[in-house]
Amino acid sequence: MELESKQVNMTNISRKPSFNEFLRKYAVLFVFVLCLVIFGVLDPRFFTMVNLENIIWQNAYLVIATLGMTFLIISGGVDLAAGYSLSLGAVVTAASLVWWDLPIFLAILAGVSICTLLSLLNGVLSIKLKINSFMVTLGTMTIFSGMSNIFTDQKAIFNLPESFKVIGQGSLFGIPIPLIIMVILIALASFILNFTYFGRHIYAVGSNEEASRLAGIKVNSTKIKIYMLAGIFFGIAAVLLVARTGSANASMAVGSEFTCITAAVLGGVAIQGGIGKIWSVVIGVFILGVLANGMQIIGLGIYAQYIAKGVILLAAMGLDTYQKTKTVKARIN
Repeated sequence: MELESKQVNMTNISRKPSFNEFLRKYAVLFVFVLCLVIFGVLDPRFFTMVNLENIIWQNAYLVIATLGMTFLIISGGVDLAAGYSLSLGAVVTAASLVWWDLPIFLAILAGVSICTLLSLLNGVLSIKLKINSFMVTLGTMTIFSGMSNIFTDQKAIFNLPESFKVIGQGSLFGIPIPLIIMVILIALASFILNFTYFGRHIYAVGSNEEASRLAGIKVNSTKIKIYMLAGIFFGIAAVLLVARTGSANASMAVGSEFTCITAAVLGGVAIQGGIGKIWSVVIGVFILGVLANGMQIIGLGIYAQYIAKGVILLAAMGLDTYQKTKTVKARIN
């Protein structure tokens, strides 16, 4: 009995969250609050309602795109071509409305479908060619860029109908429509990851692909579904971006893929896969959004923001590596 009691006590001790786990879980929240406080102190204009709403308007589509990227990274993949597929989805949506005069629903469907197909292509190439998704998407990003520029003849598409632009610029009962769409998709992504077998398979494949296969998970099929799911989120983000700006061009979302990756890693998603939570990823996006907005308000230009994003990405990846090293050492000891 005494031995059993000691074993129970040891089990309870081992289940207590370590500082390493606490840091991974809540550091992003602390950084977010710290950014708010710093910019609020530096310039009182930061906390005006107009500016806070502006942060939401500007980052709603990035949150949605980052949700798609999060599925991929948790599963052990990545999509460097995401920004370029967003651009292509955006110009197809705009062309459907302006050039082909399609109904809004069909134009949105066209944009989302293009992004889904492009993401599916990345997944198929990675699986069939047995090449790391990093290398595959590094190649397809240039292909998608060329497709966008050829499709638009390097010209912007303007004069989108007001009934479409309301999706990205309007409000419902005083609540910005982009915010409503963003919250719905955050809830959906969280539900998928936390309450479905498919979500468990995403974590499993990212943690250990071979063990997942031995456990009966159809790894290749699961990866294809993940890429398609990510593509749907990319497509919705592209539609929202076009609706907000009221125009589309071949380079409008280029670079957003790095923002998505940075936000995901900053939000605690392990770049090697298998670990990540939706709520912290969303905060990661808004940390970058607050940084960009706050730095602009205090007079720092776009290039300073690039430096800040790069430093944050390196710091987040360094912290992720440090935490993993500490965890491995703790298990060995």
